[in-house]
Amino acid sequence: MALIEGCRHSLEISVPVAEVEAEKARVTAEVQKRARLPGFRPGKAPSSIIGRQFAGEIRQKVLESLVPKYLQQRFQEENLQVVGQPDITDVHFHEGEPLRFKAEFEVLSEIDLKEYKGLEVPYQDPVVTEDDVSRRIDEIRDSKAEYVNVDPRPVADGDHAVVAMESVAGVEGEPVKQDEMMLHVGGADTLPAFTENLRGMSPGEEKEFEVTYPEDYASSKLAGKAVTFRVKVTGIRRKDLPELNDEFAQDLGDFRTVDELREAIRKAITAQRQADAQREAKDKLVDKLVDLHEFPVPEVFVERQIRNRVEQSLRTLAAEGVDPKSLKLDWNKVKETQREKATREVKASMLLDKLADREAIAATREEVDREVERAARQQREPVAAVQMRFEKDGTLGRIASHIRTEKTLNFLFEHARKTAEA
Repeated sequence: MALIEGCRHSLEISVPVAEVEAEKARVTAEVQKRARLPGFRPGKAPSSIIGRQFAGEIRQKVLESLVPKYLQQRFQEENLQVVGQPDITDVHFHEGEPLRFKAEFEVLSEIDLKEYKGLEVPYQDPVVTEDDVSRRIDEIRDSKAEYVNVDPRPVADGDHAVVAMESVAGVEGEPVKQDEMMLHVGGADTLPAFTENLRGMSPGEEKEFEVTYPEDYASSKLAGKAVTFRVKVTGIRRKDLPELNDEFAQDLGDFRTVDELREAIRKAITAQRQADAQREAKDKLVDKLVDLHEFPVPEVFVERQIRNRVEQSLRTLAAEGVDPKSLKLDWNKVKETQREKATREVKASMLLDKLADREAIAATREEVDREVERAARQQREPVAAVQMRFEKDGTLGRIASHIRTEKTLNFLFEHARKTAEA
């Protein structure tokens, strides 16, 4: 076996003449059985004539049979973990001679795991203050607020103006249109141009004005653009917040008092922040693990990861209303810009897999079953039906793989040396 570059290797394989002739005879006999030739009963045409008439088909079938067989045989003999489809070249197939061909393929490189226990990572358990709890309660009250119509009068700061609006200039393609939209005049989330122009308008009034959107605006269709809107005020509403008392707490769930509600919220914030902080620490640990190891990764894995990254980006753009087909992607340029990150992600995945093998970390049947049951509840389907579908489409394997990866990350985190952040 010869190393070409990285994980790419090549093999030159020779199949003995006797084996080639035997396979050729077997294929010829098969073709002979179903051949229909003028002057001969079905299946009775001489093999010599069959060999001439169906030479191309026989050659193809012999190659399709012998090439994979001998290739697999060599892979097993040399204990190679081949990934992707081998490229077959330089096929030498002539009467009375051995069949010879060359195969190029990628293999999984051997990973010599360095010490992965005791890696240093900055981490502190999060602290949740009374103000944090109060802010979350205010958010809940805000989500339960009622908006009450008020009698017509000029719009003032603090009002929630109900408007109908449509873009008349500055937007490519379909105009931006809303038949009913509520804007908090003077609110932090309302662009200043809307506040300034709506202030003083009364229900029934209509005007045109320009709004300049920031470069980092969430909608890519509007980000950084100066858009002219025709806006009509159709009403004014007042925001009424529910009173913070035991009755409010009881309406939210299994709480008797506001204090019980506050304690539950404190625990929820703590759990969320802890999960976020641990996720960040685990990402840093994986980066350290990748930096510690230098080994080539199969190109087929990198290409697949680049495609996954691009598809994810396109799905995000589609969710924002951008048609992916309108983007003229230069695949070579995309590969170039994504290669480094994709390669690191592949390395991380291979290292975590190796670590899981070393530590005998695996998903249990109970853990996989719990995920299937959760999916069944979400989809409102019988567990057995979801289980069967997941087995068929490979989702079950992906669930087990995800659980194994998460358990491996937890192992890394548990055995890390946590240091206070600067």
